[in-house]
Order: sequence, then structure tokens, then C-alpha cells
Amino acid sequence: MKVAAGLMRWGHRGRRLWWKVRKPSSYGVKVLLLHPDDPSRCLVVRHSYVDRSWWALPGGGYNPKRETAAAAAIREVSEELSLTITQPPRVLDTLVTTREGKVDCLTIFLAEPISPEFRINSELTEARWVSTTLAELPPDAPVSRWLKMALAAQAG
Repeated sequence: MKVAAGLMRWGHRGRRLWWKVRKPSSYGVKVLLLHPDDPSRCLVVRHSYVDRSWWALPGGGYNPKRETAAAAAIREVSEELSLTITQPPRVLDTLVTTREGKVDCLTIFLAEPISPEFRINSELTEARWVSTTLAELPPDAPVSRWLKMALAAQAG
């Protein structure tokens, strides 16, 4: 598992360099997962290949010629956490960012898995259910802006 995470980190660094040179467009999804038995709780993750200390949302990239953003959200949750989503995820926000040196079209979804039991894959180092206030995390824990944005959109 450590070898795979190391390879993903180096691969991601190489991609970021390529993005700065080539400036491609990419498409991504993030998913705010609410606990199926307690909607005041959400699933936060730590990725193994980028921003490893940050609490974030599960998600990833997709090709819009091959799948919709909603289908990508469902697939990413299944791949990263072995969770099943049966109801269509709801769009919380869609935005364009150039944060990583490329034009990234990001869609943030709200969804509920059918079960709270998850298994992480090698893309993640940790995942846990926490309150939507993030009270269980240490006060100085770094939290991704997408997670903050999703929680604000979901609350308001």
C-alpha cells in the first residue's frame, strides 16, 4: 500500500508540472456524503497522493465524453470507499478553477450511501464520519476549501 501511495504522489507531481506547461482543461467531482442514519454527520477523507494532511471530500476526475458528472461522483465513491449510492446525487455547486495550473471544471455533489460501512482504497489514507460542524477534528486540522464550500452549501 505504501509503494502504491508513493507512486501516486510522484505521478501527481509529474501531472501538475505537465499542467503548468500544457494548461489543459479537466473535469472533476467532489462528493459530500451524509451518513445514512444521521444526516448531521458526513464522511471526510485524507488522500494518499496530494495534500495528505488535509481533510477533504472523496472524488476525482472524469471524461465528460464517457460519463456524466453524477455518474463520475457515484463511481468515485464506489472506487475510493466501496460505498453504494442509489439515489441521484444533488449538485451543490459547479465552478471553474485554475488552482493547479490547469482549467478545472469541478462539480460538488451531495449524496447519501445506502450503508455507513466503508473500505478505503490506496488513494486514501484515512476516512471517518464526523459531524457536519467538523467538531471532532482538531481545531488546527487543515480542511479543504471544497469541503468547507460543500458544508456551507448544504447548510444554507
